[in-house]
Amino acid sequence: MGYVLLLLATLSWSFVGILVKAASTMVDSTTITFARFSIGVVFLGLFLLMKRRGLPLQFRMKWIWLGAIGKAVNYFFENLGLSIGYSYGYILVTPVSTVALLLASVFLFKERITARGKIASAMCVIGVFIISWNGKPFEQLFGGNSITTLLFIIAGIGATFHVLSQKMLIKAMDPGTMNYSVFFWASLVMLLPLPWQFEFQGTVSFTAIGALILLGLITGTSFYWFSQGLARVPFSVAVIVSNTSVLFAILWSFLFYRDPITWYILGGALLFSAGLVVLNLPVKPVQRKEKPVKALEG
Repeated sequence: MGYVLLLLATLSWSFVGILVKAASTMVDSTTITFARFSIGVVFLGLFLLMKRRGLPLQFRMKWIWLGAIGKAVNYFFENLGLSIGYSYGYILVTPVSTVALLLASVFLFKERITARGKIASAMCVIGVFIISWNGKPFEQLFGGNSITTLLFIIAGIGATFHVLSQKMLIKAMDPGTMNYSVFFWASLVMLLPLPWQFEFQGTVSFTAIGALILLGLITGTSFYWFSQGLARVPFSVAVIVSNTSVLFAILWSFLFYRDPITWYILGGALLFSAGLVVLNLPVKPVQRKEKPVKALEG
């Protein structure tokens, strides 16, 4: 069952790009972000009600608010980048967030980055650069496509605060309570600018409406599925499986939108995915060789 939950979460994340792209044909990025949270809270709330009585809404911890604001920033800039760029572009968010987390561990938690962490970070940075470059002449490197890259970098920084909040909150509450609380307050954060940001493209699209509903379902359930799968599956396997969402996202973008997929895109994605695997694979403890004890001569 753990592998099934892990696979469901991974496949769900891989569809985000094409779903946001479909929803953007009807409404703006702020509305998409609000819908992802609000619909997600409804799905997650119903799921939690089926398992227990009452909805566990928390708000008295600062990490809940930091996580909500961080996730709101993550989704807003991710959706904005997907609306104007290619549907696979959001794959940059994870490696950016990984590097930002390593930096946060140094400055916030005073942890030391290991040699493996430095190598993995370099692989992530180079992979992101290769995808952003995509074989263009270097004088064009900071042209129009660099704007979408910047949006995904900001989205990755927002995701970093969400991951940090999970790291702190998981010590005090279960995954269901944590995700429900963070997503509930994130939906209210995105509700504030909605009256001024709302834009309707003029045509009601059932495809776009379905995409919004599916995005909400993914937001509300995928993180819970992943946390439950992680508890049942070896961590090294979970890291490898979850990173395949990058390759699936590239495949869907080509099949559904015919986005141009070059060897630079594939190579950069494989490079930073390998970096993420290298970073998260467990380290075997070094066994000390005990010196043989000589018998005392009497």
